[in-house]
Amino acid sequence: MPRYAFRCNDCGHRFYQFVSYAEYEQLRPVCPRCQSDAVQRRIGRVALGKSEESRFEGMVNDEMLAGLNPDDPKALGQLMRQMSAETGESLGDDFGEVVDRLERGQSPDEIEKAMPDLE
Repeated sequence: MPRYAFRCNDCGHRFYQFVSYAEYEQLRPVCPRCQSDAVQRRIGRVALGKSEESRFEGMVNDEMLAGLNPDDPKALGQLMRQMSAETGESLGDDFGEVVDRLERGQSPDEIEKAMPDLE
């Protein structure tokens, strides 16, 4: 399914939408940040297909992990978001909330206490 890039004319936010070719004609994109429909399609980068193995190899390498401070929840959250984007898989609402909390500086222990239903 193609991924289309957009930029909001009101707030400048850049975002993407996955839309099938059949649905493209009816597409009416709305900015997820400000809900404006004044958006413009942008030309995005070409994505080349990769095997699952090569995606994971590119995601986590020794250099990336060596620079990761285990006491820095923001860096952990950024790494998790990058890995999620690289896989292209939806990991659920709980995953997104955990990553958001980490990026705001909340520790993993604090997150576990605040979200006891996490598995």
